Amino acid sequence: MSCGLLAAAGVDEAPVSGSHSAAGRVVGVTRASLDKQPHEVAAMFDGVAKRYDLTNTILSFGRDRSWRRAMRAALDLRPGERVLDLAAGTGVSTEELTRSGAYAVGADLSVGMLRAGRQTRPGLPLLAGDALALPFRDGAFDAVTISFGLRNVVDVDGALRELARVTRPGGRLVVCEFSRPTFGPFRTVYLSYLMRALPEVARRVSSNPDAYVYLADTIRAWPDQPSLAVRIAAAGWTSVAWRNLTGGIVALHRAVRTRG
Repeated sequence: MSCGLLAAAGVDEAPVSGSHSAAGRVVGVTRASLDKQPHEVAAMFDGVAKRYDLTNTILSFGRDRSWRRAMRAALDLRPGERVLDLAAGTGVSTEELTRSGAYAVGADLSVGMLRAGRQTRPGLPLLAGDALALPFRDGAFDAVTISFGLRNVVDVDGALRELARVTRPGGRLVVCEFSRPTFGPFRTVYLSYLMRALPEVARRVSSNPDAYVYLADTIRAWPDQPSLAVRIAAAGWTSVAWRNLTGGIVALHRAVRTRG
């Protein structure tokens, strides 16, 4: 089934082996810089792959599961449709998408994350791929999504355009990403957690706690909901809207691929 999907998308299944990330691993990188060089980001995620899913569940107090379910529901997938899960990591979000009956393929820059995913989810098609040069033909997918990965791409607008390229006209996009809580006092408490409590908790449970300091920094620097919507619309998408989850800690941005 997965081989047929990949062939229809215009790509052969890429190997996930060896010791290098898709962008070339830099040995010893534990925390990427905020200029988000792809080799640094890939190497950093290689370093957290082993306990990544568990760490995320602990740090989010278990809310990550409901966020993934909401992402799947927002895509409104139909059985047999083809969906790309970009920044798939270990494939936990890809696995969630398959519950809709759609054919889901995951892609990620970090070979370490993909290798961990293939060990725990051997039935999923997980490919090494760069968000700025996806290994799929034009219009290959009915829907595309990226969860908690867009803010780690060096060229956000380029990634949004590339997602539009591989989506058929009229196809759907959902971006699930950390955002800005809408209630001021809650936002203050949340930002305090990000900068103080989160790194301390990560030191106890993560295989690379320094990476979570970087991730907290990227969340703080990420645009708010209206600003991201403007960027999505400028990248070849229409009918852009968003929905806040958990008070705006996470936002789901939805859009439709322009026709013609």
